[in-house]
Amino acid sequence: MESLSPGMANISIQDPQLSEFLSRKSPHSRMLFFHLLEAFDEIGMVEAYATKTMVGFRRRRNFSYIIQFGKGFIDLLLPFKEPYEDNLCFRKISALPGESTYNHHVRIMEVADINEEVRFYMKKAFDLAG
Repeated sequence: MESLSPGMANISIQDPQLSEFLSRKSPHSRMLFFHLLEAFDEIGMVEAYATKTMVGFRRRRNFSYIIQFGKGFIDLLLPFKEPYEDNLCFRKISALPGESTYNHHVRIMEVADINEEVRFYMKKAFDLAG
């Protein structure tokens, strides 16, 4: 299995559950996860942690989640206070009932799916969490 200390300057993985969580995922989805970590590493200091069903990313507060690991994909969720509908990267945007938060869903099936547009919104979510 890949190292959880991939030599990235800005990624903090202090969660022993993350290794166990990732061990149950497909090699392809783990590869996509580590590529996503590299993209976050370029943005700034990020902490990755696992829950029972997903992986979260936080700065001072949570700002992004991998909500599903499929055999050939990962689903990234970016919450924002407004919907960003004029783009090509979000496959779904859903309002949370009773809140002013819109969940923006990105399906990542290959490394190239973490393109400049996705990175733009990843940075936007990161900046809002500061």
